[in-house]
Amino acid sequence: MHHENPLYHWEVFDGFTLTFNLANVLMITVASAIVFLIAVISTRKLAMKPTGLQNFFEWIMDFVKGIVKSNMDWKTGGRFHVLGITLLMYIAVSNFLGLPFSVVKDGVLWWKSPTADPVITLTLAVMVVALSHYYGIKMKGFAEYGRDYFRPMGFLFPLKIVEEFANTLTLGLRLYGNIFAGEILLGLLAGGLAATGFGGTLAAIIPTLAWQGFSVFVGGIQAFIFTMLTMVYIAHKVSSDH
Repeated sequence: MHHENPLYHWEVFDGFTLTFNLANVLMITVASAIVFLIAVISTRKLAMKPTGLQNFFEWIMDFVKGIVKSNMDWKTGGRFHVLGITLLMYIAVSNFLGLPFSVVKDGVLWWKSPTADPVITLTLAVMVVALSHYYGIKMKGFAEYGRDYFRPMGFLFPLKIVEEFANTLTLGLRLYGNIFAGEILLGLLAGGLAATGFGGTLAAIIPTLAWQGFSVFVGGIQAFIFTMLTMVYIAHKVSSDH
């Protein structure tokens, strides 16, 4: 199941080149557009008694509000509500994109879940951890933020530095591993069994549908876990009782 990466090289200046994975760019754009459309359509005609997509969107808002409030008081955490909604919806949509089908052309996998690539998930993780440090300094001041690395005992400072890198890696790799493994197995079921002929195709239908259903569950859970851990990391940086 080897697929080439559709790369684009842009020479910014002599000796320095930026490389883009065009399939990732495509799928990131598609996921962003879907989330944007869901948000716009859900809030286009607001009603006092919500129905349809507005009801769904309000449920998402309440769900994320619960995540935030479980980690910090609302006065502190309310500013992160929109961040949580965005992360939950974007990651969930990204996780689901590769489930219905994949598109391969000339050995290049174009349509896939963007979160099945470690570059994407680790980038999201770095952004989240960087935000936690930014808000920690902004809301507590640099001096108080720095003291947290020496609490409750100063000799724990090196371990806390290692913890920051470990949190980033596990946050990104957990998401990548679950989504990538799901797509690999779907590919094996749909491709390997179906290649054995008509009987194999019929035999592949039931396990493929079952695994797709399970992958939807896993994709939703992983979006929830990523959003929850984001709020946990931010809370540890901005709350005085952590």
